[in-house]
Amino acid sequence: MARTSADEPGAIQLVRVRKTFGDVVAVDDLDLTIDDGEFFSLLGPSGSGKTTVLRMIAGFEQPTAGAILLGGQDVTRFAPYDRDVNTVFQDYALFPHMTVQENVEYGLKVKKVDRSSRRGRAGEMLEIMQLSGYGARRPGQLSGGQRQRVALARALVNEPRVLLLDEPLGALDLKLREEMQVELKTIQQEVGITFVFVTHDQGEALSMSSRVAVFSHGQLEQVGTPREIYEHPATSFVAGFVGTSNLLDDATSQRLLGLSGAHTIRPERIRLLTSAQTAFGDDVVANGVIADVQYLGADSRVHVELEQGVRIAVTVASQTWTDTDKGTSVMVAWPRDDALAVVDDPPQ
Repeated sequence: MARTSADEPGAIQLVRVRKTFGDVVAVDDLDLTIDDGEFFSLLGPSGSGKTTVLRMIAGFEQPTAGAILLGGQDVTRFAPYDRDVNTVFQDYALFPHMTVQENVEYGLKVKKVDRSSRRGRAGEMLEIMQLSGYGARRPGQLSGGQRQRVALARALVNEPRVLLLDEPLGALDLKLREEMQVELKTIQQEVGITFVFVTHDQGEALSMSSRVAVFSHGQLEQVGTPREIYEHPATSFVAGFVGTSNLLDDATSQRLLGLSGAHTIRPERIRLLTSAQTAFGDDVVANGVIADVQYLGADSRVHVELEQGVRIAVTVASQTWTDTDKGTSVMVAWPRDDALAVVDDPPQ
């Protein structure tokens, strides 16, 4: 996704935004720009500030300091209904006494759009959501995935500039959640509206997003494409939260790498060897003992206790090593450049 130029304001701008609840700092001095047409994810654990950011964009919370702009317009003090955004919540918030058609038409009815136009636009949106023929049903007669699509149709039928999604897949089972990830991305590309998606699931964020913002303790840790976030984490928090990573502190980095500062190495970058003959000239090589093997299906995660006193994880094909290999002496090796320097986040 191309970034907007300097004279284009983008869909959303947060400028020096801060939010406190009493003595608790929920969001601290946040600067962030989200471009038109992006599928942008706010990712972080519970309490990281991501949902508070979404609620401030929606107008459900007022920032303690800073400004929120939509399309270049300062909407910091605007009420939610005066902002060109709609929100989809985890519980969908559908009206149970209304039919699917009536639910989707509701926002248009509030805006006093005439009946014929309401029906036409709602029908088009239901078709996009693959719900043609479901208009006469009530939410209680639908599956979780179908209710999710009705909620999306209701939010999108008003053609907002931005759609905000607050962990909308959290109530679905794993298989349906994975199916909805694909559907959401397809829908976003079809309608071309900016999606801002809040999640604590790094797999969701990586698989769906144009860009991802990673939050921790109210601070923005890193913004980038999914590939940038995963392959080049800026901080030890990002490396540990997004996927699995081996974090080496300064002392361990000096012993293993001969380098100062914290470093990270992904488990799939490491090779598990029984002989140094398969190591390459620029490899970092260390001796250790297999401490544990976690079976994960096609892959397994082998935990190796190194002579340097640190345990690292290595991803291998499951047929290569099994739980019976505990206690086996092995060597680990990885290209020196695959150990990436990161900012070592202070403990909170």
